[in-house]
Amino acid sequence: MTALGDGPALLYDTGSPVPGPGGIPVTYEQFATGTLPVVGAGVEVLPVPRLSSGLKLHGEYQGSGFTDPKYIARRGDGQVVQLSRLLYLVASAIDGVHDIETISHRVSARYGRELSAENVRYLVEEKLDPLGVTVPEGQDEEEITAPRSDLLLALKGHRIIFNERRAGRIARSLSWLHRPTVVVLMLAAAVAMDVWLFGFFGAVEPVLQVLDQPVLMLVVFGLTVASLVFHEFGHASACRYGGARPGCIGCGLFLIWPSMYTDVTDIYRIGRAGRLRTDLGGVYFNLVFMLAMTGAYFATGQQFFLATVYLGHFEILEQLMPAVRLDGYYILGDLAGVPDLYGKIKPILLSTVPGRRGKAARAEVVGLKKSSRTIITTWVLTMVPLLIGELGYALWNLPRIVATMVRSLTAQVVGTGDAFVNGEIAAGLIGVVGCFMLLCPMAGVVYLSVKMGGRVFRAAKRSTDGKPRLRVALCALALVGLGTLSYAWVSGVTPEPLPKRPPIAPILQPGVSTAEPPARPATAPGPQASPSGSSAVPPSGAASPGVSGAASASASASPSADAGASASPSAGPSKKPTEPGGGQNTTGTAPAGSPSGPSEGGPSEPSTSEAPSSPAPTTDPPTPTDSPSATGEPPPATP
Repeated sequence: MTALGDGPALLYDTGSPVPGPGGIPVTYEQFATGTLPVVGAGVEVLPVPRLSSGLKLHGEYQGSGFTDPKYIARRGDGQVVQLSRLLYLVASAIDGVHDIETISHRVSARYGRELSAENVRYLVEEKLDPLGVTVPEGQDEEEITAPRSDLLLALKGHRIIFNERRAGRIARSLSWLHRPTVVVLMLAAAVAMDVWLFGFFGAVEPVLQVLDQPVLMLVVFGLTVASLVFHEFGHASACRYGGARPGCIGCGLFLIWPSMYTDVTDIYRIGRAGRLRTDLGGVYFNLVFMLAMTGAYFATGQQFFLATVYLGHFEILEQLMPAVRLDGYYILGDLAGVPDLYGKIKPILLSTVPGRRGKAARAEVVGLKKSSRTIITTWVLTMVPLLIGELGYALWNLPRIVATMVRSLTAQVVGTGDAFVNGEIAAGLIGVVGCFMLLCPMAGVVYLSVKMGGRVFRAAKRSTDGKPRLRVALCALALVGLGTLSYAWVSGVTPEPLPKRPPIAPILQPGVSTAEPPARPATAPGPQASPSGSSAVPPSGAASPGVSGAASASASASPSADAGASASPSAGPSKKPTEPGGGQNTTGTAPAGSPSGPSEGGPSEPSTSEAPSSPAPTTDPPTPTDSPSATGEPPPATP
């Protein structure tokens, strides 16, 4: 407040500010009326950023295959995000209490370079918010809807079986199995087990015994599921042994098959050796489980334990394949130091394209170390042609695949229903398992077709955006390709469905007929055995000696010919070392595809029927006699 003039009367300038060191300018009118400004008014309030719900910062990616260090953060929805060092420092300085000015001072001290509050605001709003690491300003909820990587070959529909606390306790109790001395002993015992099982005992005999007993099939199925659970304990315990913290253990759908998984994201902050130990922990525990099953066999003498051991070898081989996201894929990724190999397929391929897009892709590829770049390039050049070839082969054979699968599923469902109706509960349960195993690949084909078709459509739409001529040309090319493929399907150029066969293991397909289906009619004369045992094919339209003029397949045998030359064109031909009935030579023909069997003849007529499939043994040598040749027509029956 300022006083003007002197004397008894004081004149006040109501528009002048009140002086004061460090004070806020006010006028006399504001002072007189009590409407003083609020402290802080007119000063910009800086935002206070917040991390998204459930975000975990795992630290630097140890053993990375990138030239620049990468840092790992895991969002609450399970998506793993790679951050640069600066972004990771900004995220680690955010506590939901301090504003960006304070955060800028903290990050500047750690980063070694001065960052202003505006720099921090830009990094938060333009980098961390889109990645789902921080909550956008003005949003009250901490739940975010950030984009996720739409992985084609990833696990879907997660369901937790063991939460993080229970999985941690189990991992702690089993971590001693990863000590070097124990690992060496287990591997030596596994080698001895395989030498004994495959070299001396015989691994197929236990499997055949199980196939003969439906109840044992259910037991082996249960043990196989137990081995899958124990496999996940191997990953969790190896993660714990390496110094990382395992997460939950759950199940989901891989493509369409039920699969289990273990959350071991924390291993990215430990070294490469620890990650490889965790990747191999599941396969190692499969070996431990097989050793336990072998011990159970020696204790009980039940061979179905050895059948579980035999099937466990196939599970290990499947897990080690690097084509899909199984253990072998992550082993190769950790060897290269790149967590997502499929994410590098596109830049590796685009790096060979000249122009602006190729230049950007080459810059991303150059960001990899030379050893990592070599591993990934070799993997891409191997897997991409393999995947394209498999896709083309599947499309070419799609009609026969669908027809065969539908026919097999229909027979399986009908047979399983008949088993339950007839009171065969065990056989019916095995049939249910078989139905499930048939439905899974069928649903998988549909799922992959829809997903890949959608991806190709969206990629084509993006690449031709703003290019109408290119879009029309691409659509025309697609229509020509689909038309050609459809014509091949309809016209029969593609292979026909597989002929119906009796089941190899009837116990797995209850109610399915085990009879051999009738052979298809022949379109050309079959071979004929000459008296010397050699085969000859008569020319079309010519009748060979002893054969009727009708087009029929004939097989003759003389006493000087080998017994194997005598065969019937019917299903299930019989071979006989000696001729029954006094050694009479028989010669028989039948139209191809028609069932043949013994026929009765009069006592005064020579027999024209085949020999019985199980002739009575005789020690008399065959007596060479002459017999008239028989045509395909049966002789008249005698009363």
